Amino acid sequence: MTRNRTGMSAARRNAESLLSQSRKRDSDLKHEQQLEYEAMVLKTAKLRELRLAKEAAERKLEAAASPSKRPSKARAPKPRRSKQT
Repeated sequence: MTRNRTGMSAARRNAESLLSQSRKRDSDLKHEQQLEYEAMVLKTAKLRELRLAKEAAERKLEAAASPSKRPSKARAPKPRRSKQT
């Protein structure tokens, strides 16, 4: 009986070792994915900031080029009428 107990104990240790290795890999993967996500969010925010600054500069140039003109508002197209027969 002593032999069975030590055999089961070794099997259990091996299984727990494999499980802990698997959990560590999962943890490392999740951490790496979180870092990549945060980097993407920062990059997106930076690009958005650059785009908004560019659009503001373009509006400022347009306003300086034609100070008397106000930006025209786009009209909504008139709805089409159905043909009456």
